[in-house]
Amino acid sequence: MSERPKELLQRHHAWEPKTDERGFQWRLRLLQSLWREEKGIAAGEDHGKTRGARLAMPAAKDALSNYLTPGIREVVRRELANPGDKLYGAPRIYDNLLSSQPLCFNLFGELTLDLDLATRALADMSEGRIARVNAIDFEFSPGRKDSRYTGDRSAFDVYVRYETRSGGKGFAGIEVKYHESLNIGDEQEHYEKHGERYDEVAGVMGCFREAELDRLRGSRLQQIWRDHLLMGVHKEVDGFEDAFFVLLHPEANSWFSEAVQEYRQCLSDDDSFRSWTLEDLVERLMVHSSAEWIRD
Repeated sequence: MSERPKELLQRHHAWEPKTDERGFQWRLRLLQSLWREEKGIAAGEDHGKTRGARLAMPAAKDALSNYLTPGIREVVRRELANPGDKLYGAPRIYDNLLSSQPLCFNLFGELTLDLDLATRALADMSEGRIARVNAIDFEFSPGRKDSRYTGDRSAFDVYVRYETRSGGKGFAGIEVKYHESLNIGDEQEHYEKHGERYDEVAGVMGCFREAELDRLRGSRLQQIWRDHLLMGVHKEVDGFEDAFFVLLHPEANSWFSEAVQEYRQCLSDDDSFRSWTLEDLVERLMVHSSAEWIRD
């Protein structure tokens, strides 16, 4: 289906030609709208318009119907009850079927409750680099605005602490993307405030091509770079034996497929950077478990 099917999308309240710039976006919006309808969940509204990939509030907040299992819902309730310095966007985390924050919980929430399954799947995804998953956290930063790290407010969407094959401690910092594009707009402001520290950390990490640093400093790749830098400095400051940064996205999200290729061109050593697709992770989970939530 190459051309956008306006009538079909309108029928399911998924016609958003200004928002959905690429084909994968309207396909995801339609699929989420169909999922909501199949579950018998009322559609939400935004600016007076019914949106098929939104859930009606406050029912969505009360029921947490954006989440796939009772276990995941309990993890979400626990997180939101005591967020600390974690930044969870409301009402998106409750009512938006295309937001990446709910996707984080739907992918990793059950794994926080089953570290054996997490270990088997993530050991596969990391080609054995992860020997044993010890804990999984969400919206984690070792220190927001802490000058020992990057000094900004960067955080990992998902944070996996693991044991290495040699028995040392390691972590994977994961950035999860879903329907969204590369955010462009505040890169210059970020670099003006924190650029000296970014460059210092990049030098210590030693995995970036000097000639390509300008591509990272002020470009659409900067958010990926900042998270990668946070991984590097957290490993150094807190004495981890091993660590790597993961950009996780649907295979069809062409913005991030393209960004991964461009980002790799800026690296002289990619040992600390990985790109995982949503489909590959789900496939690995299905190899090790027949749980219904994985198929969902």
